[in-house]
Amino acid sequence: MWIVFACGAAFFAGVTAVLAKAGIRVTDSTVATAVRTPVVLAGAWVMVLVVGSQAGLGQIDLRSLGLLVLSGLATGASWLCYFKALQIGEVSKVAPIDKFSTVVTVVLALIILGERLSPVGGAGVLLITVGTVLMLEREDVRALPAALASGGGWLAYALGSAVFAALTAILGKMGIMGVESNLGTAIRTAVVLVMAWVMVGVTGRMRQVRRIPRRELVLILASGVATCASWLCFYRALQDGPASVVVPIDKLSILVTVAFSALVLRERLSGRYLAGLALLTAGTLAMVL
Repeated sequence: MWIVFACGAAFFAGVTAVLAKAGIRVTDSTVATAVRTPVVLAGAWVMVLVVGSQAGLGQIDLRSLGLLVLSGLATGASWLCYFKALQIGEVSKVAPIDKFSTVVTVVLALIILGERLSPVGGAGVLLITVGTVLMLEREDVRALPAALASGGGWLAYALGSAVFAALTAILGKMGIMGVESNLGTAIRTAVVLVMAWVMVGVTGRMRQVRRIPRRELVLILASGVATCASWLCFYRALQDGPASVVVPIDKLSILVTVAFSALVLRERLSGRYLAGLALLTAGTLAMVL
């Protein structure tokens, strides 16, 4: 039964981006992030209650709490960048850059945490990097310097999402020593909620919350529900199944995202793109097996 939950985790993680993309055609991406985060926060605290880790809330020391808050701020920045990238770019292009955060995390872990990388893991990093590059259009890469200089462009935001996601993992790793992982996730998500709504208020977008088209509101909330469902399925799969199998299946959510982007959003996938996807998939498997 655990294999079903593992596949469910990958499926729901994969459709999250597609639902979000469909929900921010008119709605501002920052507003969408703020609106969906309460749903994700509710799911995070459901996880806490399921595993019974709420008792540890009062036992968190100030150092761990500070690192978790910083991790939450990095998560918020990653989500804001990711949804902005989805709003102006294609899902099939943004998703691989988001997965590139795995490579950035490994590099930061080597530098900051002093972790070691096996030869197989190193090969995985190389495959993911090459695969990601192949999945990009040459013109997008050429336009990146100008986009970074102007502070815009889907690729610039997608890269920002990957970097902040990597910082989330590193800070989270440092902050959850002695803190149950689900409780740490719930705390980080609470920080994201505050950060997202502060961003909405500071940028003068509060009035836009009431103007969200009903259809897009449903899709935005559904993306939050999909995130929660993915977390719940992933935890349930880990309870009974081996992590060495569950984790790779979850990581392969990129395949679900790409499939939905092609079938539902009618995005075109070139032969070069598919070759890159194959390398990215092989690299992901190499890193987690």
